[in-house]
Amino acid sequence: MEDFKPPRPSKLPAVLSLLRTVWRGDGDLLSLLPGEAFSMKVGELGFSRRSIKLFNDPDLVRTILQDTKSVYPKSDLMVGALEPLIGDSIFVSDGEKWRRQRAMIDPAFSKMRLSLAFGAMQAAVADHSAKLADAAGSGAVVSLDQVMSELTADIICRTVFSTSLDARISRDVFEDFAIFERGVAQVKIWRLIVDPAWSKVRQEADVLAACARIRSHLGELIDAHIAAGPGAYDDIASEVIAARDADTGEAFTREELIDQLGVFFLAGHETTASALTWAFYILARWPRVLARLREEVAEVAGEGEITFEAVRKMVFARSIFRETLRLYPPITFMPRVALEPQTIGVHKVRKGALLMISPWTLQRHQSYWTKPDVFDPDRFMPGREADIQQNAYIPFGAGPHTCIGAGFAAVEAVLILAGLARRFDFELLDPHAVRPAARLTTRPAEQIRMTVRPHEASARAG
Repeated sequence: MEDFKPPRPSKLPAVLSLLRTVWRGDGDLLSLLPGEAFSMKVGELGFSRRSIKLFNDPDLVRTILQDTKSVYPKSDLMVGALEPLIGDSIFVSDGEKWRRQRAMIDPAFSKMRLSLAFGAMQAAVADHSAKLADAAGSGAVVSLDQVMSELTADIICRTVFSTSLDARISRDVFEDFAIFERGVAQVKIWRLIVDPAWSKVRQEADVLAACARIRSHLGELIDAHIAAGPGAYDDIASEVIAARDADTGEAFTREELIDQLGVFFLAGHETTASALTWAFYILARWPRVLARLREEVAEVAGEGEITFEAVRKMVFARSIFRETLRLYPPITFMPRVALEPQTIGVHKVRKGALLMISPWTLQRHQSYWTKPDVFDPDRFMPGREADIQQNAYIPFGAGPHTCIGAGFAAVEAVLILAGLARRFDFELLDPHAVRPAARLTTRPAEQIRMTVRPHEASARAG
């Protein structure tokens, strides 16, 4: 199979990378990465008042992310950026507060069991396939980003709240999250360079308004659960509402419920939507991989319903998803901050320094990957996975904060890849104009526009 290199920023020297980022002015942190970031093991990322040190050494990455003594909490920039959206929730908290929150919501994780959630996934994929069929019939131009976001948001809403997500609300959340990502203060380059550690993060009015609208939608869903009373639902929301602190017996307040369930809802759909946007972009650009995926789907599931057992057998579809996560990790950066002066390996870091862990650089690093910028799903096929260096592949994080929904996301992604690829062809309107950008997640800098048409084999079978 020939090599295919999907889009990435060109690798420039540090000064030119900074000038490129300033010239674009869109807060894209990928453009800021110098070429040497993909070959260095540990090193400074340019000059900044607080010091930004990039760690690409897998063993040191593990040390920082394990952090058994809570000396490398999540960076103050990230916490300040996310606070208007998800408060002081489990996604941003650390130490004793994180342990308390985790203990309270642990029972809710049982509702993410795939045996319980798979039916919701199937129903959502069927409903959204019907919408795509309508778009195919009308020849309408649609946004690939929005299609994936609305589908994954619907799946997580059915899982968390036992209800499908209203199409209007889904569009509102997609648009408001786009406003949030583009304007959030964490990605303002001058903050990284000029501000000292633990400076207050001040958000723009449009960002705060977008966060308020998203939280309002979540509050309405929570209020409906509370009004229905105990026992009315058997889902994640009902478990979190019923949670009590083991020491005090206190429940989460309404605002805390929005914080915690906001993490389930937003992290549960945005990361998967990001990866699937890139996966379908690649499939549309590389017909040979798409044909091979369709062959696997036909062999395993035929034209019938794609069952959970069928999903488990689709090793190539799963490899496509994993390779997409390698090249386009949804969480581009996992910044930590040193609470005190530390020595990590042989590297000294000062108090307040940003310890930058980047799945983007680690998973494209020339020391750990053969042809690191080439899309090669076969590297994750059985028999080759042993070649992957431990801790050099961390799309879901590592250590105690590893994403609890990784297995859920993998099954969901394979089902969506299989279900949509066998029914539709996606025709990209301007594929060569697509470039990745990283603000909080790795997304196309501009939405990918496309038209949809029925796949011929699927149409004949129908």
